[in-house]
Amino acid sequence: MIVEVKVPSPGESISEVEIATWLVEEGEYVEKDQELAEVESDKATLPLIAEEAGKIKIMAGAGETVAVGKVVCTIDTSAKAPGGKARETGGKTKTEEASREAAPSPPDTAPAKESPVTEPRDRSDAMADKGGARVSPVAARMMEEHELSMDDVVAGLKRITKKEVQMVLDQPGTVSGTADANMASREEKRQKMSNLRRKLAERLVAVRNETAMLTTFNEADMSEVIRLRKTYQSAFLDKHGIKLGFMSFFVKAVTRALASFPSVNSRIEGEEMVSPDYCDIGIAVQTDKGLMVPVIRNAEVLSLAGIESQILELANKARAARISMDDMTGGTFTITNGGVFGSLLSTPVLNPPQSAILGMHNIVERPVAVDGQVVIRPMMYIALSYDHRLIDGRDSVSFLYRIKELIENPLNLLFAKGDPEKTLLGL
Repeated sequence: MIVEVKVPSPGESISEVEIATWLVEEGEYVEKDQELAEVESDKATLPLIAEEAGKIKIMAGAGETVAVGKVVCTIDTSAKAPGGKARETGGKTKTEEASREAAPSPPDTAPAKESPVTEPRDRSDAMADKGGARVSPVAARMMEEHELSMDDVVAGLKRITKKEVQMVLDQPGTVSGTADANMASREEKRQKMSNLRRKLAERLVAVRNETAMLTTFNEADMSEVIRLRKTYQSAFLDKHGIKLGFMSFFVKAVTRALASFPSVNSRIEGEEMVSPDYCDIGIAVQTDKGLMVPVIRNAEVLSLAGIESQILELANKARAARISMDDMTGGTFTITNGGVFGSLLSTPVLNPPQSAILGMHNIVERPVAVDGQVVIRPMMYIALSYDHRLIDGRDSVSFLYRIKELIENPLNLLFAKGDPEKTLLGL
């Protein structure tokens, strides 16, 4: 029987998608529920799943744009599995292994990971090692099926060109003599921009053209937050199974500040100003597919541990290209952290239809004046970009200063308004 595999719908407003990459090759035997390809829309990436086991016939190439519902491959279920144990490695299918690698390690088996807010995903685990050469899983299986060694493959290439030699010379750790000017590469690589990247480019240009975006800056002394993390990190990890990062403090501070300055949490719809009474905080995540902004729902009611868990879960889904449109829609405010890449200062760009975005940056020890004395403190520049059509300068500056106060005195995060001492005294 021939089973048709059609492109699933990523959402109601999307009529076509792009085949980002095929995870299998033409004529390969695939297992039921195996991931066949990654399908990319202008908002998200989702997997194409095999409904049955059998031999695959690919009908749409990688990079091709196809309509939702179109048949992009077929599976011949009458084909026999080679050796009777296709697609297995140590009793695990490829899909099971990918799921296991993408999931965070449980606390009783390995140290928990700190929320990877913007750390790029490493794809090196997609390659195997054979005699010092990196070989893809598909190529390794073909070599095993046909009983080919590395020497057989190399010998079968027949001819080594300048391109192959240059590839070896360009690898890290390769020792070469004096460079020959004639060997210098003058080649260029061209590749089609993904739907996600094209859509991101359009949105960035639209923000510049359609909003009155300004940025205000301040700086925060991170001493108290760093002290809390160092003092309680071990106990926090033991209880919650996840490390305490900086991002959860900023998310908590943002929700407190938004309660005092609702215009920063608002958006423009036609001639109306819409101000939600909840805080859905988007966290910018850098992936190899581009920038994605998954959303933490009702962050105002979450604890620091709850926020860290949400960040880790969403970031893992984004980097595994398994983030859904529901995970990325409906945010009211966004936080981006360029500091993990070493950024000292930047002007973050709005994430429409939101009207404001907070930028975190690198923590650097700098001399500052404290009570008339020059001391060294771990300082972070913070930036708030906002739409001046909706948010006045007073509110934007006051909002950012409130963030600074809460970060420098994190115990105030326990209280919606004021500080704990005044609340205790009824002042």
